[in-house]
Amino acid sequence: MASTVRTVDRVEDGLHAGPDAQVDDKRLLILPTDPARTDPFLVLSEDWFSTPGFEWHPHRGLETVTFVLDGVLEHGDNIGNAGALESGDVQWMTAGRGIIHRELAYRNERAHTLQLWLNLPAGARMVDTRYQDVLAAGRPRITRPGVVIDVVSGTVDGVMGPALNHWPVQGVIVTIEPGVVVDLPVPAPDRAFALVLDGSATVAGHQVNAGQVAWSEPVSGPGSSLDLRAAPDTDGVARLMIYSGRPVAEPIVMGGSFVMNHAHEIEQARRDFRSGGFGPVPRLARL
Repeated sequence: MASTVRTVDRVEDGLHAGPDAQVDDKRLLILPTDPARTDPFLVLSEDWFSTPGFEWHPHRGLETVTFVLDGVLEHGDNIGNAGALESGDVQWMTAGRGIIHRELAYRNERAHTLQLWLNLPAGARMVDTRYQDVLAAGRPRITRPGVVIDVVSGTVDGVMGPALNHWPVQGVIVTIEPGVVVDLPVPAPDRAFALVLDGSATVAGHQVNAGQVAWSEPVSGPGSSLDLRAAPDTDGVARLMIYSGRPVAEPIVMGGSFVMNHAHEIEQARRDFRSGGFGPVPRLARL
């Protein structure tokens, strides 16, 4: 059965936000200014931090996916999880009805992370909280001549990623050697983005450099594929983070670290957190 060849709608540079009270530097690759345009992906933040990092804070109504690019990320939450994640590891957290957690650089040394906020439909916003370590060492990989596809979530060519989803999302890390061409299967109803982590690549005919994000909109048909190419005249590989998911297509209201469908639900989340409805702030010691 024929697969629809995807196009790229736009290539974006993101916004360099600089240092703040929590981080040494920050870049927003998906901005929360028009969430309907990027749904089900609401925010993608790249952060470099040593101290203080992200101390105890709440979330409700979304999932966060944190990918460690470099350094070691120390984490903890109020449902009993604590540990350290290293380069290549992914933390998949369902905030659901409410969670309190923290993300710090181990021993205040350094952490370099990407954090993606995933939208949820109204019926799943208040699910039970859940935490998943999706470690690099345990993830399945598709290996072909000149390309490795590291499957985090969803199913690619029959290979299923370990992440459990409340909303179907395909997530992969693709490494391509110079001159190699890859047709990556992507579910046709999905909105997809490709972030170039290292090197440069051609995504559906568009040149995309490190730090840029290429967007591909849903297409019709039983399946689709995204054409990826690494330039033949470069010395290094191209590495891309590519996620896709169907737009939830419901009202989206974002209030700080809460994502709901209506403004009154954001206010309720704030009241619930202040009144202890998310549970007490943990007193976990540092690792």
